[in-house]
Amino acid sequence: MLQLRSCAGRESGGQLFEVTLNSLDNGTAEPRLRQRESWFQYASPQVFYPIAGRLIPWFAWAAAMLGAAGLYVGFFVAPTDFQQGESYRIIFIHVPAAWMSMFLYVVMAFWAGIGLAFNTRLSGMMASAIAPTGAMFTFLALWTGSLWGKPTWGTWWVWDARLTSELILLFLYFGFMALQAAIDDARRADKAGAVLALVGVINIPIIYFSVQWWNTLHQGASVSLTRAPTMAATMLTGMLLMALAFWMYSTAATLLRARSIIVERERRADWIGQYVEQPA
Repeated sequence: MLQLRSCAGRESGGQLFEVTLNSLDNGTAEPRLRQRESWFQYASPQVFYPIAGRLIPWFAWAAAMLGAAGLYVGFFVAPTDFQQGESYRIIFIHVPAAWMSMFLYVVMAFWAGIGLAFNTRLSGMMASAIAPTGAMFTFLALWTGSLWGKPTWGTWWVWDARLTSELILLFLYFGFMALQAAIDDARRADKAGAVLALVGVINIPIIYFSVQWWNTLHQGASVSLTRAPTMAATMLTGMLLMALAFWMYSTAATLLRARSIIVERERRADWIGQYVEQPA
């Protein structure tokens, strides 16, 4: 029995073929072709592009429905807080936005690190696609936090440990995007941005644990994995619905932006012509 194996490159989204030749002793061969998909094919922009296009509407509709349900529960069903009154309802936007700002940075740093370690093109594109959405949620968290802080603390802004570290997170997002925009070569820009993203990860635990490490005005976490939530079940439901809505939106926006980056970087590739009309 003779086995011949051929595997295309990772970047080209190759597939693995195995040919077995039997009955060589009588001069006849019965070729048997077995095709097995390789997970590495999904690291190819050519394979990822159409898949992302099919997934975007699903995530977008999920974001819209979950967002509508979360806002309804948060603003019309959840009871009024006995201490903060109606002003507390800003938490249904503020807290999920703060969660997503940190989560997206970790995901961005993960993709950037994968691209730096394995030199995969799609990883750098994904990191670039996540950054604007992460920056938007960071700004939204800071802005809604100011709206919440005025009636609660009597001021729009204080140099609180959590607020300051969240502001640093916004600067890290801006720095990541500015650094990539300043370098013309896309691969070099991805590598430079990856280094900055990985260094900036140290700020995420600082944000999360700042209320425990320092004496801050910002209240502690109302939702924790180690203890029961300190809020009514209706409030928690509304907050979780909004968090899922923001998650679905982030996924849809990232996939859409990643497709745009792929078109920009792969515009000279032959395969892109079947999806995008080439300029004359």
